[in-house]
Amino acid sequence: MSDLGLAASTWQRLRTGDLGVLPVAVVLVLIGLVFQVLNPHFLSADNLVNLTQQSAATGVIALGVVLTLHVGQIDLSVGAVSGLAAAVVAVGSVQLGWPLLLAVLAALAVGVLVGSIYAALHTRLAVPSFVFTLAGLLVITGLQMRVLGPTGSVNLPFEWWLVRFCQTAFLAPATSWVIVALVVAGYAAGRAVDRVRRLRAELPVAPLWQVVARVVALAAGLSVVVAYLGTNRGVGAVFALFVGLVALTDLMLRRTRWGRFVRAVGGDAEAARKAGVPVRRVFVSAFVACSTLAALGGVLAVGRLAAANQGSGAGDTNLTAIAAAVIGGTSLFGGRGSAWSALVGILVVQSISTGLTLLNLDQSARLVVTGLVLAVAVTIDALQRRAREA
Repeated sequence: MSDLGLAASTWQRLRTGDLGVLPVAVVLVLIGLVFQVLNPHFLSADNLVNLTQQSAATGVIALGVVLTLHVGQIDLSVGAVSGLAAAVVAVGSVQLGWPLLLAVLAALAVGVLVGSIYAALHTRLAVPSFVFTLAGLLVITGLQMRVLGPTGSVNLPFEWWLVRFCQTAFLAPATSWVIVALVVAGYAAGRAVDRVRRLRAELPVAPLWQVVARVVALAAGLSVVVAYLGTNRGVGAVFALFVGLVALTDLMLRRTRWGRFVRAVGGDAEAARKAGVPVRRVFVSAFVACSTLAALGGVLAVGRLAAANQGSGAGDTNLTAIAAAVIGGTSLFGGRGSAWSALVGILVVQSISTGLTLLNLDQSARLVVTGLVLAVAVTIDALQRRAREA
């Protein structure tokens, strides 16, 4: 392919949103460079370690939002679910004397229950997800206040394993490098298998140099990140868990029948039903996965803060998680996006928050800037959808 043809192809893929999270990753790098100019501490290893640690809990919630957006739905109660899960962990383990693991499992069970109820309302009664998740937000917030009781706050001992995992646990350097090697090898193997399959089916394939360039770029990027974070405390265990969940979700969306069903339902539910896709079960799985991940995010948040209170999951948690999913490149219209949208999206949002904090600007500035970025992302999503239809 000539340089002109390659440029035209790249521009067309950019217009239709087929470049995945790459444009958002470029924006993330630009944000980092801008804040580094304004405050030289922004790109320090210590600040980046803190940034990744702070991103994990809300990032897990955003991952659930990505799944509901994939099927053309939305969950407005993810923040409330995370707050209720945090309350269950704190009250169950501290006040009721449950083993901490049992309290965590109970919190995750709450997420499964909420997602099952939402799925039933949507699949059996055809209630719009916007309506019942908004109602759920109010109900679940009330339940959270009731669970916490009159004090409204419960603290966890700092020596408990959940708190240590979320606050002070970091991967050993050797473990980090082994994970990098496995990720790069897995990515290269996946690309090679795809290429062989397409060649056997006589389908067009990307030039070999592009595949090699992507593998090298991935290896270089991961190596730089791990090496740089290693000059401070390293890669946090809670952030590694979040990235692992993103990678697993991405694998399921791209390599399994369930993932193909999810994209089909998000693209056109009626057409998917006529093609034999079990649409109801797909909706059930998406809502249950979203609420369960929201509950897991609440568990990680209570470990991070070593406390649960009436503010857990409240405030802008909902908006931050949804904004991260959309800013990361997941389409509001369903059927398009990537699990990695949750990762790059939450890093963009958290970078904006951290950068403005370092500039001594208050929360109002962070909300304004994040809102503007979200508006741009939604506008781009709409334009790309129009371009695909054209």
